[in-house]
Amino acid sequence: MCGIAGFIDTLRQTTGEDLVAAVTRMAGTLRHRGPDDSGSWVNAEAGVALGQQRLSILDLSPGGHQPMLSACGRYVIVFNGEIYNHRELRGELDGQSYKRTWRGHSDTEVMLAAISRWGLARALERFNGMFAFALWDRDEQVLHLVRDRLGKKPLYYGWMGPVFLFGSELKALRAHPAFRAEIDRGVLTLYLRHNCVPAPLSIYRGVYKLPPGCVVSIDCSSHGPTSAFSPYPRESDLPSFGAPVRYWSPMEVAKRGLAHPFQGSVEEATAQLDSLLRDAVKLRMVADVPLGSFLSGGIDSSTVVALMQAQSERPVRTFTIGFHEAEYDEARCARAVAQYLGTEHTEMYITPEEAMAVIPDLPDLYDEPFSDSSQIPTFLVSRLARRHVTVSLSGDGGDEVFGGYNRHLWCNRIWNRVGWIPKELRGVTARAILAVSPIGWEALFRRLEPLLPNGLRQRTPGDKLHKLAGILAADSPDAMYLGLVSHWKHPASLVVGGFEPRATLTGGQFGPEHGDIAHIMMYLDMVTYLPDDILTKVDRASMGVSLEARAPLLDYRVVEFAWRVPLSMKIRQGQGKWLLRQVLYRYVPRELVERPKAGFSIPIDAWLRGPLRGWAEELLGEPRLRNEGFFDARPIRQKWSEHLAGRRNWQYDLWDILMFQAWMERWMHPYAGVR
Repeated sequence: MCGIAGFIDTLRQTTGEDLVAAVTRMAGTLRHRGPDDSGSWVNAEAGVALGQQRLSILDLSPGGHQPMLSACGRYVIVFNGEIYNHRELRGELDGQSYKRTWRGHSDTEVMLAAISRWGLARALERFNGMFAFALWDRDEQVLHLVRDRLGKKPLYYGWMGPVFLFGSELKALRAHPAFRAEIDRGVLTLYLRHNCVPAPLSIYRGVYKLPPGCVVSIDCSSHGPTSAFSPYPRESDLPSFGAPVRYWSPMEVAKRGLAHPFQGSVEEATAQLDSLLRDAVKLRMVADVPLGSFLSGGIDSSTVVALMQAQSERPVRTFTIGFHEAEYDEARCARAVAQYLGTEHTEMYITPEEAMAVIPDLPDLYDEPFSDSSQIPTFLVSRLARRHVTVSLSGDGGDEVFGGYNRHLWCNRIWNRVGWIPKELRGVTARAILAVSPIGWEALFRRLEPLLPNGLRQRTPGDKLHKLAGILAADSPDAMYLGLVSHWKHPASLVVGGFEPRATLTGGQFGPEHGDIAHIMMYLDMVTYLPDDILTKVDRASMGVSLEARAPLLDYRVVEFAWRVPLSMKIRQGQGKWLLRQVLYRYVPRELVERPKAGFSIPIDAWLRGPLRGWAEELLGEPRLRNEGFFDARPIRQKWSEHLAGRRNWQYDLWDILMFQAWMERWMHPYAGVR
């Protein structure tokens, strides 16, 4: 796992020494991603510079040093990630009489050999891993930037005048003297809707994220993006900001899966998924450094740990954090699973003071406005794990791939029951629900709890009822999903001079044809919420402490199989992730893991009324908001007042604004839109 950075100076007037100095400065900002080694490679005639910071996981010797040249001399690579099937590929290359002497046993060397032997397009078909890399073709004078299928590893890029910049994080691009920081107000509106900046956009005008499963190629003779790279299959649903080309299409995967569903029995599907997951976990247990796993005690992480322990001769290291507030504490459930499986378990209970101490570091850690508040516990559990291991497996992806979110369960059923009702009547019902605040609904549910059946005993019932109101008021399943995942419902009216750019959720192409509402929502979660929020959160939190996080549930073979699994095996009897649960029950008694779904959350709402109030008031001050010129201060101040008074819980909306304000305070001059 590493941090990569580089640039192409098309003026080609810089000396080799200056190129090295510039790219070393860029890569140096990423030392947290790779503290073990660093390197650079430049070609002054082409104006190309590549840099890397290395976290040594495989082949700790100098044989794994980067930038790395291919044995044939044609390619140079800087690589962030892991290729889990590199041993298989090495054996295949040897079996094809690929005569060479391997310098070491790193996956990077295997990547270069595969690309040299098969070409980039075919090699990418064979790579099973998480990665973002830059490949310089010395013969063709073309730079290829590549990102993994699901978007586990980040890669930013953009033109700044005659200089093309790229890097694992924005801070690397900012370190180049050609960089100019201009906040994109349209992107700011998207951030307020989604609590993250969706790919392919970034918060800066002219800088982009490479979408998952894509390649973009820069031809140094033409000084611009090119579509010369032509793998399969193509999609034309990306904005025309450049020329990213898909080598793996989630849309095609979903369509193929729905068109050719799995035809076997539940027992056969369970056995096949078990086999796929065992192999995915086994591949991700290969490392030359200490390895463990996050464990929350939920379905996803428990499945990963159970499959690890089933294939390990010694107790697996597991890690969890707990909170003294019972409604936020998952440590007890994790402890029970760990004891049953016999893992070497480490837990730490976090005080509010310890959690809040992370907040000043969030703008540096996430590098771009990001306001999923579970960023805090994710960082804390990563920091705990890093004290003992260098690699940690996680259960990320289970909800998106196997149908685990409440919206996957409820929306089909609710829409089928109320979709035929005139919109006006549904609107009346929605307004009646919204007339009572979430806090008011929760107080009512607490009083009625002894009389309620188990199915109606929900965590945060007020928030769920308000989401239900959003479903009722929607005029289509598309609008229903957009409303459910939106924080600020009308963000363009909040941003001064703002507008909402075309994005995946507003561009008219929602999901695979012939899929029902649940499948469409799962698809949209997989291509938006998963890479832009979940995987971004885990990548920045783990790499912020130099920890590599691996997600076996997102092995692309598992994802492709999941799309073949009928919906009735994913959602059954009001329960999501049904097939995944059947695999887990082979290893862990169901009573240890069966509990209401809970997010990895913290009491931000109470903290904003208490110990964080002064910090928040400073960032949300009306004169400050007005002078900075990004937001209409009135709706923000209104929600802040309502939140402080306890009339409404606006924690998520306010946290969006606070994280932007804190980010801007760190990375932009106060009261200005320039660096």
